[in-house]
Amino acid sequence: MDALAGLLDGPRARGAFLLRTVMNPPWSIRIQDEAPLSLVAMVSGDAWVTLEGADPVLLRPGDITVCKGPDHYLVSDEPGTEPQIIVHPGQRCTTPDGVDTHDLMDLGVRTWGNAADGSTEMLVGTYQLSGEVSNRLLSALPQMLVLSESDWDDRLVPVLRSEIARDEPGQEVFLDRLLDLVLIAVLRAWFARPEAGAPGWYVAQSDPIVGRALRLMYDDPAHQWTVESLAAAAGVSRAALARRFHELVGEPPMSFLTGWRLTLAADLLREPDTTVGAVARKVGYGSAFALSTAFKRVRGVSPQQHRTRVPAPA
Repeated sequence: MDALAGLLDGPRARGAFLLRTVMNPPWSIRIQDEAPLSLVAMVSGDAWVTLEGADPVLLRPGDITVCKGPDHYLVSDEPGTEPQIIVHPGQRCTTPDGVDTHDLMDLGVRTWGNAADGSTEMLVGTYQLSGEVSNRLLSALPQMLVLSESDWDDRLVPVLRSEIARDEPGQEVFLDRLLDLVLIAVLRAWFARPEAGAPGWYVAQSDPIVGRALRLMYDDPAHQWTVESLAAAAGVSRAALARRFHELVGEPPMSFLTGWRLTLAADLLREPDTTVGAVARKVGYGSAFALSTAFKRVRGVSPQQHRTRVPAPA
């Protein structure tokens, strides 16, 4: 497992919101669903995306944008078009004065808009739950990133478009995985750009020494790793690994491993009927007490308190 795969493994789409949106101008949609992460891929026509307090950004066919919640934003045919639709948490859509628009704009399976043959077509994918594993990834992204058609490998978008309106057995799971693949393609392209300022944990995975150590920790967090054992696996001295790891990742290896284990634990604790002891064993702690002590020291709350604060996935 590499860094990107590890960070996507917890918050991967499960029953993600996916929609093909077809519009004729004038149109304007205010997104205030506060979802942690949303993608908008342009299929045809143009659209403007406007974050609160920022200049509008034009999207053309083949372009894609990723927006982070909980901030609100507008997607519209022109920057000045007044919002006609409000998207609320839970993907409930209303007019600005509160009238529900679900039936009015329903155009079939996962298809929605104001005209079945509209000139603008977009594919929208939304991660509706923010697993703890995603926080390190989310913090590395800007509030909105945009890639033009020439900046990324968009071959998956036609596949997603052809599948999004189908209603076949296993379709929800199939679409979830497609959304994950589109997101991975976007993130690869984004982090390769100089202006992205790719985080240390991402850059370090290509280093022959630190990358090896990171993969070992991602693949087997429950193993009783030490700096010595990681260094031996990477073929360098303990001092060399510690120095290079801190230089590239920004923290010592054991500190990173503790954070990764507790991040995994925080996500696993959201699963129903999972005991603290079982989670402890999965992430490398010998007992529920040992995990609870580390969890409270680093996160300020006990595993049980964390569990009551974060709803379990559906």
